[in-house]
Amino acid sequence: MAKFTIETTYRLPIFRQHSYEADTLAAACRLAIEDDDWSDQKEDYESSGETYVTGAWPGDTQPYSGPALAIPTQFGESFQRKSEHYEVLLGLLKVFAHAPEGGPADAAYWRERADAAIAKAEAILADARDPD
Repeated sequence: MAKFTIETTYRLPIFRQHSYEADTLAAACRLAIEDDDWSDQKEDYESSGETYVTGAWPGDTQPYSGPALAIPTQFGESFQRKSEHYEVLLGLLKVFAHAPEGGPADAAYWRERADAAIAKAEAILADARDPD
């Protein structure tokens, strides 16, 4: 049986609450974003994110001591999976939106890719494995 060293991560929300004087809500939000004083930060352990895989190496080894293995995308963070897949879906939408009358010349090629992208998007939304 093979052995693997796996690094997992979860995001821990850190927050602060400051008052800002500004003419508008948008200006106050800008001040808050640009404020780099986090001396009174608080950790929100009750709202921590999901656990996801951030690294994998063959064997019982020191992480980052050698080449990492490719991690199947379904073990990544859901937010990151959605972000990365958004680019694929946008690309497909552009192909179909700008296709000549009657669809793209190689419609079967693009239909296959669109079906695969839809299946992966549905898996991401269902928090499930990527389709084979």
